[in-house]
Amino acid sequence: MKRVGVLALQGDFEAHSLALARAGAEPVLARTAADLANLDGLVIPGGESSTMLKLLELENLFEPLAGFGRLRPIFGTCAGAILLATDVTHPSQPSLGLMNMSVERNGYGRQIDSRVAHIEPAPEFEQRTHSGELEAVFIRAPIIRRVGPDAHVLASYQGDPVLVEQGRHLVATFHPELGSDSRVHDLFLSKL
Repeated sequence: MKRVGVLALQGDFEAHSLALARAGAEPVLARTAADLANLDGLVIPGGESSTMLKLLELENLFEPLAGFGRLRPIFGTCAGAILLATDVTHPSQPSLGLMNMSVERNGYGRQIDSRVAHIEPAPEFEQRTHSGELEAVFIRAPIIRRVGPDAHVLASYQGDPVLVEQGRHLVATFHPELGSDSRVHDLFLSKL
């Protein structure tokens, strides 16, 4: 069984732990650099990206996390997607720079603009999982404004990428852990 860490500094790390367990992985809460050892992959959950950055610095986790991502897969949702990007705007902030993409924070609006949408994934996603629309829960979600040539858009919403993979990494600007569909987590586990 694959051991998958869930960064447990802030955000809904418990929901990701449950989703990983449903998908057949052993979830491990990760709060320190030592916790990253012996993990096959890592999930960075949604939350508040600027708060996560402060906590990463406080716990001396920024560089260990970047190093982990250079060797092993990371799946970032919402704030996690922001942290994996190379460019962050609205406002600008540091990031791990592990995926060649530009992300605008809170691109869909404020908390009251949060929504649940049903989106059709790209055929490439359906070939690797199962067919059918995805339920996408957007909570103060970022918008991916640009993806590099080495990234693959696996789903879009209103013309913007919302599920993107690049090499070993995967990001979603929505929260797949809040629904019962495990296909996005299954796809991540297939990268381990």
